Amino acid sequence: MNERATEVIHYAFSTNAFTKCSAEEAVASIAEAGYDGVEIMLDVPHLFPLDASPAEVANVRRAVERAGLSVSNCNAFPMSAVGDTWHPSWIEPDEARRQQRIDHTAAALRVARDLGAKNISTEPGGPIPRGMSRAEALTLFVQGVAEVLSVAEETGVSLLVEPEPELLIERSAEYLAFAARLSHPNLALNFDIGHFYCVGEDPAEAFLELQPHVRHVHLEDIAESREHRHLLPGHGAIDLPHVVNTMADEGYTGWITVELYPYQDDPYQTACAALEYIRTSVQL
Repeated sequence: MNERATEVIHYAFSTNAFTKCSAEEAVASIAEAGYDGVEIMLDVPHLFPLDASPAEVANVRRAVERAGLSVSNCNAFPMSAVGDTWHPSWIEPDEARRQQRIDHTAAALRVARDLGAKNISTEPGGPIPRGMSRAEALTLFVQGVAEVLSVAEETGVSLLVEPEPELLIERSAEYLAFAARLSHPNLALNFDIGHFYCVGEDPAEAFLELQPHVRHVHLEDIAESREHRHLLPGHGAIDLPHVVNTMADEGYTGWITVELYPYQDDPYQTACAALEYIRTSVQL
């Protein structure tokens, strides 16, 4: 175990809980709630990269700067503008649909650069299509990601794969198998605490195994049933203080973004309640 770094972990909140308002309004609310950073959702109704104009991107960047925040991450996982949360995926049977995901991700890397973000997160392949083997799906995923790594290098923005239940990559071992096939300085992991809990892993142990790959963290709670539904921290069964303490003990000083997209009816109060829990129960 390493000694804790003098730098501290900083907390952000994701705009994907604020889909009933603009990105600029979401940024202002997140700053008012007391966070240090904001994760920008790169999808409708905020900034869908393939449609966002330079002026729209600049407006969001000015809103972030005006609020005194930093961009913790850009979430390029969902593509509701042309599909849904998971589709088009990296492993669609249709080549044109796969290309949509590739083009979206390349555009997202450029938007993230223009927003001053260091990384974007993406889905871990997608749901495996009926009739496609896991080996075939993994090959398509590796090929697709490889296509955008030159853009990641050009922009200086990292592409973070986010394991998720019921998708191609769910577990620690599956991510490590993927990472063994494709290594690049701008390719790493978005570590979602709740997702690892959902698939039966201890998030603290998973972090210890995956730490060299982790460049950003998502935080939410999950019920004891391990159903994949993001809950307000403290309202589920994960020992979040233990997980965050483990991260700090191992020297993690990156961003932790609270991701509570199911709370779209009252995102500001949700953001406030989550930060209060962090300050009273988690903050080191």
